[in-house]
Amino acid sequence: MTTNDSPVLRIAGRPVGRYITRPELPARLSPRPYLHPVTTLAGTAVTELSPADHTHHLGVGVAVPDVEGFNFWGGRTYVRDRGPTELDNHGAQRHTTFQLRDPDGFVEELRWVAAGAELLRERRTVAATELTDTAWALDFTFSLTNVTPEELSIGSPATNGRPGAAYGGFFWRARKEQDAPEVFSADTEGESALHGTRAGWIALAGAAWTLVFAGATEQTRRDPWFVRTAEYPGVGSSLAHDARLPIPPGDTVVRRIVTVVADGRLDRHEAAALVRKAVSQ
Repeated sequence: MTTNDSPVLRIAGRPVGRYITRPELPARLSPRPYLHPVTTLAGTAVTELSPADHTHHLGVGVAVPDVEGFNFWGGRTYVRDRGPTELDNHGAQRHTTFQLRDPDGFVEELRWVAAGAELLRERRTVAATELTDTAWALDFTFSLTNVTPEELSIGSPATNGRPGAAYGGFFWRARKEQDAPEVFSADTEGESALHGTRAGWIALAGAAWTLVFAGATEQTRRDPWFVRTAEYPGVGSSLAHDARLPIPPGDTVVRRIVTVVADGRLDRHEAAALVRKAVSQ
């Protein structure tokens, strides 16, 4: 059954995230469902919605800047030899139905539509799980199926000629504070060291919160991380890092990212332990 409401994710009755199913947004922002606000168990918000620096950043969701030339990310499109360019090429992700909806998660069907045609059909599975009294996990899986008779391919500004800009896929726009967050993995730290690399997990630590992102399938772990801390705080998993990702007719691309949402600033040992617990559940 199609519903008009926006589910609230809860941990032991406590709200930790609101899912906006049918946002009213201008076409330029590539309208799509998103999670915002997402909070720690203590209530600290760890997402941002349409911040002034990037109005098309919408909390937590799936955003792709190039699906066969259509922009499902929002904002300008990077055009080879021209740079960021305003184009009338924006697509939209449209909620179809919830196959399942519980206080701790949901299964949703969506249609990716551009220029009046459906390009992709998505099944999105989101679940919230308690880990400790100060941490919980957001388990986010998306499956994109090509419903056209022709091959589609997913690209990024990087595959279109802008080095280092391989964003597109799962993306989390984090809370912006006076000081930039720290970012670290099991064996290194810093934006320049982690951006564009493959790591089992990476952590983003703000003033009183930590997010730990982990690819939860072998295929997801092959995707490099997109990391920003200095310009703005955000982390994504890159579907098209150094080459376009082809999707033949009828084929499906599946990715699963589990994010630990913790109060306080975790160290490497604490982050690794919580990721192991989150992914194994």
